[in-house]
Amino acid sequence: MSALLSIRGLSAGYGGASALDDVSLTLAAGETVALLGANGAGKSTLLKALLGLVPARGELRLDDVELGPLPTEARVRHGIGYVPEGRRVFPGMSVRDNLEVAGLPAARDRLLDVERVFALFPDLALKSAEHAWRLSGGQQQMLSLGRALMGRPRLLLLDEPSLGLSPKLADEVFAAVRHVAAAGTAVLLAEQSAARALAVAPRAILLRLGRVVGDGPVAALSEEAVREAFFGG
Repeated sequence: MSALLSIRGLSAGYGGASALDDVSLTLAAGETVALLGANGAGKSTLLKALLGLVPARGELRLDDVELGPLPTEARVRHGIGYVPEGRRVFPGMSVRDNLEVAGLPAARDRLLDVERVFALFPDLALKSAEHAWRLSGGQQQMLSLGRALMGRPRLLLLDEPSLGLSPKLADEVFAAVRHVAAAGTAVLLAEQSAARALAVAPRAILLRLGRVVGDGPVAALSEEAVREAFFGG
């Protein structure tokens, strides 16, 4: 498979403090990859660097497009969808409006995509006129994921999608992730729960203190390597 996403020598941080150091990785079209590591390993920073939300150095390419010079909105137009940690829906807007505001310019395309999201998340369809603040945490996570899908992304970035959810609701969210991946969207999944992430991703990248310390098929990664990424040697 050819590389959809290519990252070479990526460094990024906040206020002069480094959070990523010389990170390189590739992601193929349609591939699902788990990004694993402890809190502070750099998982969220990597996703934000791809969106242009934090200062970064290095080469970032999506297909033949160099992302580095582009603002966030242009990166989204080139096919990146993002589900941030903490959901961050628009609480005063209805479920439907949350989706439509993120949709494609053509009204017909927006309506079709809203219906696709409602088919994926029937609970949202039942609450389409409700304000987003009235939804449960799990429903808000579904709405955040649905909103990211409204742009028809080729690459979907997910940051801690199970955070704060009950096991049942987390299972529903991850079932939707499987559906999205099966439809051909590449997924880069940053997740604290290694077991959940590895259940949907055939490949994992291990981050520790801002550096890649492991990258390969899940079956080839030892428990020791995963444990070391989370807890150190």
